[in-house]
Amino acid sequence: MQHPVSLSVSDAERTIEFEFVRATENAALNSLAWLGRGEKELADAAACDAIYGVFDLVDVCGEVVIGEGIKDNAPGIFLGEHLGTWKPGAPSFDIALDPIDGTSNIANGLPNSISVMAASQTHAGNTRAMRNLPAFYSTKLAYGPAVVNAMEQGMERLSLDAPLEHTLALVAKALDKRVPELVVMTMNRPRHAQIIEQVRRSGAALRLISDGDITAAVSPSLADSGVDLYYGIGGSPEGILTAAALKALGGGMLLQMWPRDEAERDSVVAEVGVREVDRVYQVDDLIFGDSAIFCATGISDSPLLPGVKVTGKKATTTSILMRARSRTVRYIKAIHDLESKTIHLRSARSDRKL
Repeated sequence: MQHPVSLSVSDAERTIEFEFVRATENAALNSLAWLGRGEKELADAAACDAIYGVFDLVDVCGEVVIGEGIKDNAPGIFLGEHLGTWKPGAPSFDIALDPIDGTSNIANGLPNSISVMAASQTHAGNTRAMRNLPAFYSTKLAYGPAVVNAMEQGMERLSLDAPLEHTLALVAKALDKRVPELVVMTMNRPRHAQIIEQVRRSGAALRLISDGDITAAVSPSLADSGVDLYYGIGGSPEGILTAAALKALGGGMLLQMWPRDEAERDSVVAEVGVREVDRVYQVDDLIFGDSAIFCATGISDSPLLPGVKVTGKKATTTSILMRARSRTVRYIKAIHDLESKTIHLRSARSDRKL
């Protein structure tokens, strides 16, 4: 039986980042049995159970401000839930998470599924450290540090209002490439038909994915991903998780809420006002201050991370851990002995063997 992990406020962010690795590792391992089984809700429930189990033993006050489950009516960890023991004096964090980004992929045995969490430390008297967007979907344009640097040095700034061909020309200039050398990633959705047509007309290479736009939107900020730009309409909560990663990587993103119909637009306007609905947010508008932790573990292979590999009685997980204050990016490869590995599950209230 593991014992609760106590953290002082001064070292909280540095120490808790490894609890996030433990949580996403355990979520990946606990959901792996559902890879290719056609049961995305059971996979999601297994991942949630493992994440709950880790934080039931950690002395922090974590509030879920970006959750999942409501969007697709699946089992999930919801907005407003508490993670951690919430002991008096424990450090406080806003938490964003998607126990499985790419649930359809894991159900169908496809690539591009990860378990992902992010956090930002809060202090007494502070308001939220992460913005919660009420729209189901948002338009996202994500790019890497070289594009950010080029704009800071005077290059014309990217805009969601500009024709995509113009945006690609600017990105190519920032990366010292020709447009046909660019790789653009988007999800294969009917709503992206115009994006797909414009990318192909420009001569740039297109990479279509079926699900999992956190990985896709982070990819342009990773030097070895082979992706130069992400553009598409995807889940708003995933946009906040992406912003946490980009804050640590030095990448950038433009995000604008995308109500699906007039009824949703009216609902969002009633909640936040017309100005916010039409606003184009950048990374610092979504994650406030300098505190941001981002952690993900691969379940099935993706441009961001290899998936879990099982060989005999050993399972290998690969995770990425980023911290904005230090701009540190760690890749963590762990080998788990399946004959002795246990994980703490909330459903069992104890450690269980995989």
